[in-house]
Amino acid sequence: MRILVVDDSSTMRRIIINTLNRLGFRECDEASNGREGLERLTQMNDVDLIITDWHMPEMSGIEFIRAVRSNDATRHLPVLMITTNAAADDIVQALRAGVSNYVVKPFSPETIKEKIQAALSV
Repeated sequence: MRILVVDDSSTMRRIIINTLNRLGFRECDEASNGREGLERLTQMNDVDLIITDWHMPEMSGIEFIRAVRSNDATRHLPVLMITTNAAADDIVQALRAGVSNYVVKPFSPETIKEKIQAALSV
């Protein structure tokens, strides 16, 4: 399974990718914002899951998800949002944008595993 991790924090990308590796997901690519994430998606034809942050420069996670959902080639991809936004309104906004599942930071490897399994089963 190939996973694209989109987050403006290189430290957070590394934490997420290390967590994914420990869970057995070894094929991970990364992007530092939504625009770069969209570029990566056009370069990589075999992405199975996207993990994105909300707050990023150039293109937010919400804008990124909307762009993914508006493209016929990527609209089917499960998207997991990992963010510090914990308010109910934020979760509703993310769901309306098309996120498949939502994780609030900080997170545990078990939570990531459960959310990925749920996102892939949709």
